[in-house]
Amino acid sequence: MLTKKRVFVAGHNGMVGSAIVRNLKLSDSVEVVTRSRAELDLKNEVEVKNFFVTERVDEVYLAAAKVGGIIANNTYPAEFIYDNLMIECNVIHSAHVAGVNKLLFLGSSCIYPKLAPQPMSEDALLTGILEPTNEPYAIAKIAGIKLCESYSRQYGRDYRSVMPTNLYGPNDNFHSENSHVIPALIRRFHEAVVNNEPELVVWGSGEPKREFLHVDDMALASVYVMSLDREEYLRNTSPMLSHINVGSGVDCSIRELAELIAKIVGFKGKVIFDRAKPDGAPRKLMNVERLKGMGWNYSISLEEGLQNTYEWYCEHKNEVRA
Repeated sequence: MLTKKRVFVAGHNGMVGSAIVRNLKLSDSVEVVTRSRAELDLKNEVEVKNFFVTERVDEVYLAAAKVGGIIANNTYPAEFIYDNLMIECNVIHSAHVAGVNKLLFLGSSCIYPKLAPQPMSEDALLTGILEPTNEPYAIAKIAGIKLCESYSRQYGRDYRSVMPTNLYGPNDNFHSENSHVIPALIRRFHEAVVNNEPELVVWGSGEPKREFLHVDDMALASVYVMSLDREEYLRNTSPMLSHINVGSGVDCSIRELAELIAKIVGFKGKVIFDRAKPDGAPRKLMNVERLKGMGWNYSISLEEGLQNTYEWYCEHKNEVRA
């Protein structure tokens, strides 16, 4: 009998982690290891260290993080930087101490400067000022990248990082205020239809442009990057610039996004944009040529993905995180 590779997915109940678990379970050669927050507090150094000593996992996907939209980032900056730093430090260091040689860290496109040249390439990191509304979260994610680079450089570990664009899909957080833009709008437009509301107000001018990727595509990309042999991965990166952008390479305005969601949900009222509210960065488009050169490209269009996500929301709206 072949021994299965034991793979720990940190954050398996989240949107990205659950998608990665679904993908990994398609392989007969993988045994997925998970722990709920109640079973393992990733912010607790002792608990995490003991977990790695006991479980002896072969690989790690670090998808656990405290995440939220512009309101949540503005309201809880201390939690966003502290929680994410603690999770990253504990998991990456304990994996190293336990002899885990392969790890994938999932970051965020917010690591790049607010006014980075578009589309944002990997070498834009640390070249300018971050977007103020989510700077604490971005700094924590940059620290995660540098942790992976440092353990790889000093100890020869194979710790990799992927920087996803804005993600959406099943198992997202659908809170009307503290979530990201797509799940928040899906829920608000749905409730507006149910309540027969004549109008719906969206934060900001609607002019900023954003790129979106369905979470199932993100899971596919993550597993693909981990499947590459180390030589091929290193040929496309460098010791001081080891992260890889993951996205579609296509963006749209928030106005276009809202109008598309309204169409899918069936909202017939008026959409109003509140220009008194902050917009965030004017544009955030990822340069994904490095990943394309490694042989991967996205497959789920925005309209198809939104339709899929709305159908999932309708089936699970009484149990979603809200």
